[in-house]
Amino acid sequence: MGKPADRRDRAGIHFTRIHLLYLAAGIGFFLIPLAADAFYTRLAGRILIYGLCALSLDLILGYGGMVSFGHAAFLGIGAYTVGILSNHGVESAWIAWPAAMACAGVTALVIGAVSLRTSGAYFIMITLAFSQMLYYFFAGLADYGGDDGMALWSRNSIGGPVDPGNPTQFYYLVLLLLAIVFYLCRRLVHSRFGMVIQGAGENERRMRAIGFPTYRYRLVCFMISGAVAGLSGALISNQTLYISPALMHWSRSGEILVMVILGGMGSLAGPVMGAAGLLLTEEVLSEYTEHWMIILGPLLILMVLFARGGIYGLLSPRRES
Repeated sequence: MGKPADRRDRAGIHFTRIHLLYLAAGIGFFLIPLAADAFYTRLAGRILIYGLCALSLDLILGYGGMVSFGHAAFLGIGAYTVGILSNHGVESAWIAWPAAMACAGVTALVIGAVSLRTSGAYFIMITLAFSQMLYYFFAGLADYGGDDGMALWSRNSIGGPVDPGNPTQFYYLVLLLLAIVFYLCRRLVHSRFGMVIQGAGENERRMRAIGFPTYRYRLVCFMISGAVAGLSGALISNQTLYISPALMHWSRSGEILVMVILGGMGSLAGPVMGAAGLLLTEEVLSEYTEHWMIILGPLLILMVLFARGGIYGLLSPRRES
């Protein structure tokens, strides 16, 4: 009788630690614009945006076991949707941001419909091929800047008291959107749908044998992941006021993949921590040397070898989203 009680006590302590971690992170990000200058606020906003993109990849990678090496394509699709609409006079975020999610989601549907019929290295190569196709397609769009990219005149408008043109208000808007997406994704992975995705990620053949149409489940999850990445693309284009095909390059997909692995796959909070860890390390090391990747590489290797659960695994005694 004593042992179950002990386990419940330990679970209760863990539950408290996890929520204290979320609370501390939320308070920390909330206070950044109040305690730091514009540079650090901008850097924190970039972390939140890429954390959102990494979280979207974690849905298919950490939970579904789908190793995509073309996730930056959806980031770029979202950014270009906002840029093209802005170029034609559509400045409302109520139109541009849902359109960015829709375009990225539809693109993910098309890519997923083909790539999810394969697995392993074939899946990785097909997602990479689609991403590079889109990269070269947008690099050839001379009307929208081609390889040089294009600049936005201003950030999208929302109306009312919220002004995204104000850096502090835009930062809090990004933080709010990340919190909403995090909550919805947490509900999703703990739902019946999420359990099927996790089961398919572990053993798809077994899930098909017990009657689940895993292809359709995985395709919907892939589409949701693409749509969320499209939202992060809309946000990054508004933050930088600049869009280029580089957002879709395979190296950008690799950076997003590193954020997920560094932070901890299958944890939702981990990818945001990974984005913070990678971008902050890049910012610090680049101050001392232009060859900062030489230093960052061994750090990532050590993290993979000795912290399999990533940053989240180091802070949490047990993996939980």
